[in-house]
Amino acid sequence: MSEPVARLRKTPLSKLMGVQIVGTGSFVPDNVVTNEDLISLGCDAEWIIQRTGIRERRHVPKGMSTSHMATEAAKRCLESANLNAADVDLLLLATFTPDRLFPATAPMVQDALGLNCGAMDLAAACTGFVYALATGMQFIATGSCQRVLVIGADANSRVLDPTDKKTYPLFGDGAGAVLLGPGSPEQGALCYTLGSDGSGADLLCRNSGGATKPFDPAHISDRDWFVTMDGRPIFKWAVRLVDESSRQIVDAAGLQLSDIDWWLFHQANVRILDAAAEALEIDRERVVMHLDRYGNTSAGSIPIALDETYRAGSIHRGQNLLMCGFGGGLTWGTMALRW
Repeated sequence: MSEPVARLRKTPLSKLMGVQIVGTGSFVPDNVVTNEDLISLGCDAEWIIQRTGIRERRHVPKGMSTSHMATEAAKRCLESANLNAADVDLLLLATFTPDRLFPATAPMVQDALGLNCGAMDLAAACTGFVYALATGMQFIATGSCQRVLVIGADANSRVLDPTDKKTYPLFGDGAGAVLLGPGSPEQGALCYTLGSDGSGADLLCRNSGGATKPFDPAHISDRDWFVTMDGRPIFKWAVRLVDESSRQIVDAAGLQLSDIDWWLFHQANVRILDAAAEALEIDRERVVMHLDRYGNTSAGSIPIALDETYRAGSIHRGQNLLMCGFGGGLTWGTMALRW
């Protein structure tokens, strides 16, 4: 198939004020997998660092799954907000690695947390958290909910082919969460956009397990259920998208690039982060990076970065943050948020 469009498609721009993040939390497994640990699979440790910037990642151990990571991140989020289960009106879980294809994983997280609310999954791959965040903010802005728990979590190690030397080293497992609540008129999404380009669906996908190609017991060894990725066109698309989408949102929000205090890009590849910083001419120190320690944690990527930055005491009320997620679908979501 042809590569996805080189330029960013025009997507609707929206604004959602009067919403704030009142708590953050994150969780990564204790199991550290270094580049050297992957040598036995035929991976070149130095190549991984040079091409991606990743030195290690976390993998869930046996007995742990996406729901467990999401639950732990949510617990830490509620503790950070000094609130309990009774305060949550809705739970949204962004993931493309659910515990099971059916039912949704969110109700299991709801049960583990002891929440009395609706819970649903949202699947948009690495863009999932931004999609879920924008969705959760709608419920707050309309007054339908007072507290919405938004989680991004993925157990990527469970859906990757260990023999795929170019893809397997890129991903790690992790989860991040935020709790949304009503805020002042100055707080919220100054501008955001959600986009998709289904012409690039085959570039990053899992072919087996859905209605198009159900699991076949006669081909139990079929490796087609693993994630496959055509890295080169994805990389080119992502570099262009992050630059153009970020500029579009900052401009529409009435800001200058210098007005953004923290840039929270999806943690896919250090070369994408470096290219974005160079193209946008922004201070590299303002671009949050953790993929050297965690790899690409998909939907967990941005909320983990947000939580670690906030807990380090670096995010303050009134600051402007820009989040940009992008991934399979193809999908993307960019938001300028006033903390």
